[in-house]
Amino acid sequence: MRRGFLALTALVLFAVPLSSATAQTADEIVAKYVKAIGGMDKINALKTLNRSGKFTGGGGFEARLTQENKRPNLVREDFFIQGMDGVTAYDGKSGWKIEPWQGKKDPEPLGEDELKDIMADADFDGPLVNYAEKGNKVEYAGTEPVEGTDAYKLKVTMADGEVRYYYMDTDYYVPIKIETKRMIRGAEREFETSLGDYKEVDGVYFPWYLESGPKGSPQKGKVTFDKFTANGSIADARFIEPVAGAKPAAAEAKK
Repeated sequence: MRRGFLALTALVLFAVPLSSATAQTADEIVAKYVKAIGGMDKINALKTLNRSGKFTGGGGFEARLTQENKRPNLVREDFFIQGMDGVTAYDGKSGWKIEPWQGKKDPEPLGEDELKDIMADADFDGPLVNYAEKGNKVEYAGTEPVEGTDAYKLKVTMADGEVRYYYMDTDYYVPIKIETKRMIRGAEREFETSLGDYKEVDGVYFPWYLESGPKGSPQKGKVTFDKFTANGSIADARFIEPVAGAKPAAAEAKK
């Protein structure tokens, strides 16, 4: 049951459902989403966010990870495995990565698809909040079942033309699934992400569990966060590409 996927903490948080599953406009759904996760005042009060957790892949593969975000659009993601620290980051203008498991210790530029992914993660509030100001378009696309229960379906056309579908819980107005269509090497591919275990972080609610991968594939990666820190000090240097040969600064959550 999908209801079991949203943790009890999220249900307690929204003690009274906002409305029943009746037809609504895209703007109404987005407005209720913003209200449900804390409201614009609480959202705008967040200036930095540091989250850490565990990644689980196929065959029991596990790794630690961290994600650091800083307004307006800085992000750094560290992936720790077998004593190696892989980094993907965006400094607001360009993206870079270090992949030690590929035998590469120096930073290098991101490819086109990698850059698209990291820029999406750099959007501090996600594409629904202030969507028009970001050049995004949101359309109501009816309701559609998600694990047996209807969800509001929003078609989100990003400023770069990429199309995503957000499936919003009809009682609590939070995303429970996101589908993305993307052109990769000339072919359209579809990906999906399930979200759950919403918990409060300084007055704003975030999903602490994500499962993502190609649409319809049983091979999906799972991320379970165990720590969020809001409005902590994060130096801008964390996001800037280091000089070749320099050792990248260790993430605090690596400890």
